[in-house]
Amino acid sequence: PYAMRARLAIDASKQQVELREILLRDKPDRFIAVSPKATVPVLQCDDGKVIEESRDIMFWALERNDPEGWLDIWRQSPADVTAFLDRLDGAFKTDLDRYKYASRYDRDAGSTHRDNGGAFLAEIDQDLQQTGALSGAQLGLLDFASLPFVRQFRIADPDWFDNQSWPHLHAWLGGFLDSASFRRVMQKYPQWSPDGQSIAFPPQ
Repeated sequence: PYAMRARLAIDASKQQVELREILLRDKPDRFIAVSPKATVPVLQCDDGKVIEESRDIMFWALERNDPEGWLDIWRQSPADVTAFLDRLDGAFKTDLDRYKYASRYDRDAGSTHRDNGGAFLAEIDQDLQQTGALSGAQLGLLDFASLPFVRQFRIADPDWFDNQSWPHLHAWLGGFLDSASFRRVMQKYPQWSPDGQSIAFPPQ
């Protein structure tokens, strides 16, 4: 989900990057040399600067070009945006991981983390009731930063998720999953190798 939201912002901004698809179980030495923490996504700029957080990559792209106004909500209320994203990337992501991968953590606590995450999603459903977007009158930064994580939450147990009384959230997520931007960022690419062909993203 982190790489997905970075790609979504780059796609929306029309910034061209060289995409290097890697497998986390087979990390290239060059990738580790650029970013020793070895998590995705990572953006290496032309000037050598390395950006290792997906939120920062989103801002990097959108501050260069934001034709759809994703950052409007940030300009209006940066403190509220930061608080929401901190909660999303903090407590909700923790609940998501411990629910989806309960067997790795504490299987007995999986339902508790599902319920905790579900409470956050119920709040999102209420927020979406007015406009159908978290970022105001149209989809923007908060929406596209969140949607990949909500998609992961659903994947953990689609039947349970789809039976929850979250009509606005279901419509919001469904619209995203049916969108052209989702299809573009989900396109499969060959694994990168130093001798391979360069891949431009977004696709031209």
